[in-house]
Amino acid sequence: MSLYENKTDERENAVLVGVVQKHQDPWVVEEHMNELELLADTAGANTAARVIQRRTQLNPAHYVGRGKVNEIKELAEECKAGVIIFDDDLSPAQARNLEEICKVKILDRSGVILDIFAKRARTKQAKTQVELAQLNYHLPRLTRQWTHLSRQVGGIGTRGPGETQLEVDRRLVRQRIRVLKKQLVKIEKEQSVRRKGRGEVFNIALIGYTNVGKSTLLNTLTNSDVFVEDRLFATLDSTVRSLPISELREVVMVDTVGFIRKLPHNLVASFRSTLAESAEADLLLIVVDITDPNFEEQINTVRQVLAELKIEDRPQLFVFNKVDQLENKGIINRVKKEYPGAHIISAANGMFLNELCTDLQHRAEAEIEETTLTIPIVKSWLIGQIYDKIKVLERTYEADYVILKIRGITWKINQIKTMIQNAA
Repeated sequence: MSLYENKTDERENAVLVGVVQKHQDPWVVEEHMNELELLADTAGANTAARVIQRRTQLNPAHYVGRGKVNEIKELAEECKAGVIIFDDDLSPAQARNLEEICKVKILDRSGVILDIFAKRARTKQAKTQVELAQLNYHLPRLTRQWTHLSRQVGGIGTRGPGETQLEVDRRLVRQRIRVLKKQLVKIEKEQSVRRKGRGEVFNIALIGYTNVGKSTLLNTLTNSDVFVEDRLFATLDSTVRSLPISELREVVMVDTVGFIRKLPHNLVASFRSTLAESAEADLLLIVVDITDPNFEEQINTVRQVLAELKIEDRPQLFVFNKVDQLENKGIINRVKKEYPGAHIISAANGMFLNELCTDLQHRAEAEIEETTLTIPIVKSWLIGQIYDKIKVLERTYEADYVILKIRGITWKINQIKTMIQNAA
């Protein structure tokens, strides 16, 4: 259940607040505020007003200046706003101070994103990941009781003599976090086994900014019916579908959760197992909305998340979507020049998908080689990792070595050879 779930079906009014600091361009902050408005809409709030303040540095007590806080309070009262949303993360103290002055609910961007994820999560894995992220987010911000968790972590003996209610609540949250982490480890192991079962299947991971058309592309290419909506984070759970483009090799396409600016750190950590589909992929298909004037910033956001996952060196192919909606056709030449080999398509209308499928077929049918690895017995602990990464056809032993005959894609074999060489 969403921690900020509105008990009625009515949408509440929201006031959005952002700050332009001295090192920032005002138009960049304006774009971030536009995105925050989309997030608020997805979460179920109507933007009644927006406030942007210029500051050389953030106010440690209130994020914005005290005078601006009073102005925001009056604006919220005038708009009958039920929530004030800040574009950057607030410290627990800032959120508490603002709530005391404004007398309405205070949220930051991370809180809104977590709220959306809580409403969108469908599978057990996604729900577990969202709850874990929420609890990590709210632990330092506890201002209300969490004793309902005692039913989930064991209520008998959880309340020590002399403890304050807040101390009890914090301990219950920490216990629940430990329970969720154990559940995620189990889920990740089960998923790892399923991924290994794909054997020599060519895995293509659809990744990119949220709402760029990844699910639409998956549906069009695989003739599927994955849920699609013109809102942020329509898809949270990884979806795997067969892509019938090769007679020589099975190909699957995986749709993953979309990325976004300022994605909460707790959420990246919690969704690491969902994004593991990208880590196991043979090809990262990076989908970009060519109509977005700031698509390069979105590409940078995707690259940052890939770097966090340590898969930025994985084979990549850029696909620029929604060309049918592009008004300035001159952007096409710029994209072709800056992203050689990229495909410019319309997933919704099927434009130029044949060329994309031909490229994917050639990549899937690229030469799969067989080779032999000679592993010193002192490095035999690597064998388990090698079995996880590639198909092992045969294993034999010599005096001081283990001999593995393997088959797989060239880049994976080279990766394993480097791993063996660098192992201590």
